[in-house]
Amino acid sequence: MKVAFATDDEKVINSHFGKCELFIIYDITPEKYSWYTTRYIANENDDDEYGRIDKRVDAMSDCSLVFITQIGPTAAAKVTKKKIMPIKVESGTEIVQQLDRLLLMLQNKPPLWLAKIMNQESKNQEEVI
Repeated sequence: MKVAFATDDEKVINSHFGKCELFIIYDITPEKYSWYTTRYIANENDDDEYGRIDKRVDAMSDCSLVFITQIGPTAAAKVTKKKIMPIKVESGTEIVQQLDRLLLMLQNKPPLWLAKIMNQESKNQEEVI
């Protein structure tokens, strides 16, 4: 499953969803995680709120989770409609630390919300094959 992190330095989660210009994406399985890609989003002054949100949602359309420090209600609704779960964390949380926590959850008994995401990921992969 792919996981996005809102960051401005690729080390810590420290950005608001609607203002973030950089999302680092990792691929995570119950065995390991690895960097997948970094996606840059230009903050153009003429974009309205909905345009800014849509650009970010489109940039992570292949992700299942997005870790952010804040997200507004409109953005949260659009993200969840695309079956991406927004997870708010404290600003300054290290990305590697969050990945380690997520990996531990996947290796043990994952919470129901995470088990559902993993089941959906498995179904999506079976459909591709």
